[in-house]
Amino acid sequence: MASQPVDPGDPDPSYLTFWQERHLCTLTTPRPDGSPHVVPVGVTYDPQARLARVIADKSSRKVANVLAAGPPGARVAVCQVDGRRWATLEGRAFVHAEPERVAEAERRYAGRYGRTPSPNPSRVVIEIELTRALGRG
Repeated sequence: MASQPVDPGDPDPSYLTFWQERHLCTLTTPRPDGSPHVVPVGVTYDPQARLARVIADKSSRKVANVLAAGPPGARVAVCQVDGRRWATLEGRAFVHAEPERVAEAERRYAGRYGRTPSPNPSRVVIEIELTRALGRG
């Protein structure tokens, strides 16, 4: 079965359900030299806002990579795989430290992953403004 394009703002129910299940994901960010940096992360998907969110420590390499892209944001992808099922979300990433944005990301993380993240005063949220979604179910 070939991959299927998905409207990231209006996914079909099976695609959305897959993103609500508990799965470890990967985040791919560009290093300053252009090479990909891939790390495991927890991701939440908010199709109504056309956002994916990743909580992170502000000193992490993934945050540095996003910040290095400057005002236009970094072109990134998040992906999850479960056997033959997979889903990818792509877009422009921006780092936010505003307490209300971080709290919203933590709330969504707790909802998806079944645990509240441990307190971290250095936490920020990487918000990915979604431009493309693909998957195979």
